[in-house]
Amino acid sequence: MQTKKMANQKASQQKSPLQNTSNDAQLARLVLHLREGSSDTFTIMRELNICRPGARICDLRVSGYKIITMRTTLTDEWGRTHRGVAIYTLIAEPGQQVAA
Repeated sequence: MQTKKMANQKASQQKSPLQNTSNDAQLARLVLHLREGSSDTFTIMRELNICRPGARICDLRVSGYKIITMRTTLTDEWGRTHRGVAIYTLIAEPGQQVAA
């Protein structure tokens, strides 16, 4: 007679970082991503699982992050052209001085 192994209940309840859609988790992912360089709305949505990047950028700005926005034209994965897509660049974190 074979015995069934029980699934580890704690492990199955843990979320992968991208599955956690709480504001705090999204902000943490976004800050880490922007520390690596500029990023556009499409990339943030697709790679970081953030549905409303502009809202999360606003949250970061309110928290003291200095982020600039530039606009560009991009083509999505289906070949559709989008004008005015935001590209975000982190230039200073809370308490840092912006370099002149």
